[in-house]
Amino acid sequence: MLEFPGWKTSDSTLLKRRPATHTFENMDEERQEVYERIPWETLDKQSGDRQWLVVAVAGAVAVGALAYSFVKSQPTPPPAPVAVAATDPPATAAVAPVAPVTSTQTPLLLAEADLYAVNPERLIDQAKALAGWFAVEYFAVDGSDQSQETLRSLMPSGVPLPEAPVGVQVFVDWVGVQSVTETAPLAYDVEVLVRSLMAEGDGGFVRQPTRVATITIVIGDDGIPRVARPPIITTPDKSSPVSMTLAPLPAVLQEQVESTHGEVLGGEQLEDGRWRVVVVVEGIDGVQRPTTITVP
Repeated sequence: MLEFPGWKTSDSTLLKRRPATHTFENMDEERQEVYERIPWETLDKQSGDRQWLVVAVAGAVAVGALAYSFVKSQPTPPPAPVAVAATDPPATAAVAPVAPVTSTQTPLLLAEADLYAVNPERLIDQAKALAGWFAVEYFAVDGSDQSQETLRSLMPSGVPLPEAPVGVQVFVDWVGVQSVTETAPLAYDVEVLVRSLMAEGDGGFVRQPTRVATITIVIGDDGIPRVARPPIITTPDKSSPVSMTLAPLPAVLQEQVESTHGEVLGGEQLEDGRWRVVVVVEGIDGVQRPTTITVP
């Protein structure tokens, strides 16, 4: 009769299963290990490998970041044009053409209040400048057409131009504004001193007496100054000379001044101790003229 492990026969005809019992005593005993010392070299080797792994991973992350930054910095190519299907324009009602608007430019007109808002000194300067220019063109005679046209543009309309005898030429060598008087709103009388030279035929130029030309200047609505009428011509008022008292200089100072400048006529001592001295000095043209100098 065959016997199977874990099974047992009995008098009974039925077989009964015996529960098997497993023991792990031998396995536990075999697995127990006792170390006399800790294997540090094994642990250090494993730690070193982990450090190299961390360095490798960090390097890979850095390279990836650099690559991503380079790609982002590259210019993005323009998008490809998209073909648009041509469509027939919608039918629209015909619109009548609009005639262009034309405008004519008119000169700018300024109100009197606007002109008074300008600095009065500026208006006076404009009047003085025009009066001086007009005086030069009015008194000068050179026979040229250009001079005639210039004077005609400055002279009030309807007033004839000056006429000079044949062969007479007048050269204006100096003008200066003496005074400006406001006679009405935006109207000024400007007194101009004029000095001129005249020549007849082949003769030389001769100095003419100084004259005063009173020229009336008005500021128009457009802000432009103009000559209102022909000038009033007079002679300047005579004035008495101012008396000047000259005291003699100290001998040493007079000798020093005469050696460097010329004859000493006298002088005035100033509050700071210096001297204002009048000496006769010869100019570059050879003419000797009295001149004032200041010396210590």
